[in-house]
Amino acid sequence: MFETALDEGEIITSVSFPIPEKAAYAKFPNPASRYAMVGVFVAKGGGGTRVAVTGAGSGVFRQSDMEAALASDFSSGAIANVAQSAADLNADIHGSAEYRAHLVGVMARRAVDAANG
Repeated sequence: MFETALDEGEIITSVSFPIPEKAAYAKFPNPASRYAMVGVFVAKGGGGTRVAVTGAGSGVFRQSDMEAALASDFSSGAIANVAQSAADLNADIHGSAEYRAHLVGVMARRAVDAANG
């Protein structure tokens, strides 16, 4: 965390992202730091549907089961029954891995609802 994959002497000269048709981010803030205990970003665009999760694990990861469900129906109902595994998720005094797994679903549905306006 807080490191790049750049090798010695490499430098980033530009970054570009396609503009999605719809996108939103929802987070459940850690009560102490306000960083995302679980945050979920959803996007729908020409390159497909993407769901990225932050705060729940050791780094950012994509939730491919939710991406597949949202690809055919970009609605919160499409991911209502998609469960996030608690394996490899963070656990601390603010929440267990199982709690964070539950929050991934909650934040994902909120983000999809926000993206749909």
